[in-house]
Amino acid sequence: MYGTLRGALAGRKIAFDRDSFKAAVEGRIVGIGKTIRIKSIHVHYDLSISPESREVTERALGVHPQGCPAHQSVQGAIDVTWDARVRVGDETVTFRSQAG
Repeated sequence: MYGTLRGALAGRKIAFDRDSFKAAVEGRIVGIGKTIRIKSIHVHYDLSISPESREVTERALGVHPQGCPAHQSVQGAIDVTWDARVRVGDETVTFRSQAG
């Protein structure tokens, strides 16, 4: 999803700090013994953009899972969510995936 979002931002000509654009991923494993499975994955994004790019960035965040082959491959089997801490000039805003 990181690469898909990065491509979505670049494709929309959104200026962002490529050196500080980061993602951290958390997963939840369930099961007992040898029978385990991934129950959920959560991706935390952290990036900086210019104020004039905020609306387009918000749209890119909202649609990037649909363009991600990995997300599409596990959709329905593994709950995948994301949030993004976005520094927009002097302001920091948080965006989150929609529930469901």
